[in-house]
Amino acid sequence: MDALTIVLIAVGLAMDAFAVSIAKGIVIKNQRQKTALLLASFFGGFQMLMPTIGWLVGTSLETVIMGIDHWIAFGLLTFIGSKMIYDSIKKEEGEKEESLRLHSLMTLAVATSIDALMVGLSFAFFKRRFWRRFL
Repeated sequence: MDALTIVLIAVGLAMDAFAVSIAKGIVIKNQRQKTALLLASFFGGFQMLMPTIGWLVGTSLETVIMGIDHWIAFGLLTFIGSKMIYDSIKKEEGEKEESLRLHSLMTLAVATSIDALMVGLSFAFFKRRFWRRFL
């Protein structure tokens, strides 16, 4: 795997976090610099952390996960999709002032980096050690 492939994978994985951070940043009307810093820190941190966690889990549990990896991905994506459908159906009362809460920030950061977790998990199953080229 060459550097261009890794960069393209990283950019593709970051697009959902980029879109969500823009949408969240537009809704927040006050403390815009603090909001931008928090969003960048959480989304960037989770986009870095989740593939690493996936790779570590994949390398340590490779024999166990090989048979059920597709079911894990299916379960996570089903949960996220169901939550999105529920949130779209749920009725909200009026327009409320949007604020940046830690719980919502963590939820968004984890939700947008689930795909990065799965990519890290799949990288663990490569027999070739591709990262040695960059160290």
